[in-house]
Amino acid sequence: MTEPEPESDAPTDVGRRVLPQRIDADPESVEKGLVALVLTIVELLRQLMERQALRRVEHGDLSDEQIERIGTTLMLLEERMAELRDHFDLTPEDLNIDLGPLGPLLANE
Repeated sequence: MTEPEPESDAPTDVGRRVLPQRIDADPESVEKGLVALVLTIVELLRQLMERQALRRVEHGDLSDEQIERIGTTLMLLEERMAELRDHFDLTPEDLNIDLGPLGPLLANE
């Protein structure tokens, strides 16, 4: 009678790509990845809001006061995003997810 082989973290299937049994997650890299994901979503929303505001300005849908308030808000948000990127040592390119054949997620500004 043969004894069972001891369990191991190494992949067992030969010829197929198998994920390891355990994930070695460095807390610092997990935090940076999560921050990058959140900032990517915020940046995408900021760019969408900016485009929508520009469309509304071009169509004359906004008063001068509304245009000023939206412009100030978008500038402050952009400054805060830059501060957060600097704090977490991220570049704008770190936030731009490559969608393969669709191209990059964020528009280059």
